[in-house]
Amino acid sequence: MGSLERSKKKVQLWKKAIVHFGLCFVMGFFTGFAPGGKASIFSSHVVASNKSQPVEMLHQQVSSTPHASNVNRSLIAESPVPTPLSSKESEPAKFLEKEEEPEPKLLPRRLAIIVTPISTEDPYQGVFLRRLANTIRLVQPPLLWIVVEGQSDSDEVSEILRKTGIMYRHLVIKENFTDPEAELDHQRNVALRHIEQHRLSGIVHFAGLSNVYDLGFFDELRQIEVFGTWPVALLSANKNKVTIEGPVCDSSQVIGWHLKKMNNETDKRPPIHISSFGFNSSILWDPERWGRPSSVQQTSQNSIKFVKQAALEDETELKGIPPEDCSKIMLWRLNLPVSKSPSYHLSTTGSTDASRRKI
Repeated sequence: MGSLERSKKKVQLWKKAIVHFGLCFVMGFFTGFAPGGKASIFSSHVVASNKSQPVEMLHQQVSSTPHASNVNRSLIAESPVPTPLSSKESEPAKFLEKEEEPEPKLLPRRLAIIVTPISTEDPYQGVFLRRLANTIRLVQPPLLWIVVEGQSDSDEVSEILRKTGIMYRHLVIKENFTDPEAELDHQRNVALRHIEQHRLSGIVHFAGLSNVYDLGFFDELRQIEVFGTWPVALLSANKNKVTIEGPVCDSSQVIGWHLKKMNNETDKRPPIHISSFGFNSSILWDPERWGRPSSVQQTSQNSIKFVKQAALEDETELKGIPPEDCSKIMLWRLNLPVSKSPSYHLSTTGSTDASRRKI
């Protein structure tokens, strides 16, 4: 009997232990799902019991505010209120605001259309064409170089143009001329008809092979609205003098012309040199835009004459460039004979160093 009672007591003890363990497990399980408010309350009491001064001041500030129980994390996330700057600190900021200005808009450059005729009688055409090409290639784009030459068996002009790296159009005429000036005028008219037919929009300038330029000239050329003119310095061979051709200006207004001998006929308008003026190309294919008669097609055989007449008939539209000082020389023209062959040559045999230096 004693062994039975002992076994029953052991079973009861195990039952109590299991029940006790189960109760603890259930309480711990549900305690994990309980809200954390109680822990914060207990922690607040612990903080309140601390007698350190910084913690007490923080507790007083929170408890003194109305609706202290509604304090949440949004208050902590608020950015601090910026303090107003003093007058001395605000003055540099105002100064910087005044200096900040909108950047100016960059306007596109106008197309510069350079027309160069080449006479078949010019023995220096290859030399001067290379020199002019080296000048034009330094001009900022956009630029179109229209080169017109007479029919020839030589490909020298084509080879030079292909190696320049300049945007160009090479036109060749078939007509034969005995007068070099008549040939050049015809070539210019061919170039103008090409501009008119293809409606090329830009500022036209006739650049002779003997012209020498200041690079700033092409920047001023693009500023022309309708017609523009400028003085040209003529340098003649074997003459120790310089002749000025072109307008006399007050700022950009044309008030007169540099005159040669006019046989006392001062009432006539002076002739304007072909290289001393430029114009907007749209006057050729859209004359009504500029208030010109629409009968330009009738004068297409002599467009040069038409453009000169249009430029001189209304001097209010003829502006001098540069506009600040129209008397500034930016173009020089070398007056060299074109009918004579070069008077020197390089000898391939029997030449000495001294003779080469003389050449």
